Amino acid sequence: MHKTLHALAFLVFIPALPACSTLAVDVPLVYKIDINQGNIIDQEMITLLRPNMSKRQVIYILGSPLLIDAFNKNRWDYVHSEQIGSDDRIQQRVALFFEGNHLVHLEGDLAPENNPAPPASKDITVDVPKRKLKKTISEMFMSLFSSEN
Repeated sequence: MHKTLHALAFLVFIPALPACSTLAVDVPLVYKIDINQGNIIDQEMITLLRPNMSKRQVIYILGSPLLIDAFNKNRWDYVHSEQIGSDDRIQQRVALFFEGNHLVHLEGDLAPENNPAPPASKDITVDVPKRKLKKTISEMFMSLFSSEN
C-alpha cells in the first residue's frame, strides 16, 4: 500500500511540475539574465560613418553586418536587441546602402549627426626613386655561382 501511495503521488505531481515554471516568470526578486543579441551599435559609431566610405572602412567601425540581403548585395543590415532583466526588449536597426564599394546612405533608428567630413590632408607625398645599393661580399660570392646577373 505504501508503494501504491508513492506511485499515485508520482503520477499526480510530476505532470504538474512544468506548470510551476510558468508561475516563476513574474515572481518578484527572481534574477533574470540580460540578453544582448546582434551587433552592438551606438550613436558614436554611426557618427563616424561618412558618405563614400569603403565597405572595409564600414566593417572597421561597425563590425560585420548581421544580415547581407541575398537579393541585394548593396544593402547591409545591423540589428541590436537588448533585454535587461525583466524589462521590455529594446531593438535598434540600421540599414546601410552601397553603390559598388562605397557607402551612399543609411536608414534606421540611429542617424549620423550633421558633422562635416574631416578636412583633406595637407600632407605632401613625394616619390623617391629606389637607390641601388652596392652588393655585400657574400652577395658577390653567391652571384659567382648563380645564373642571375
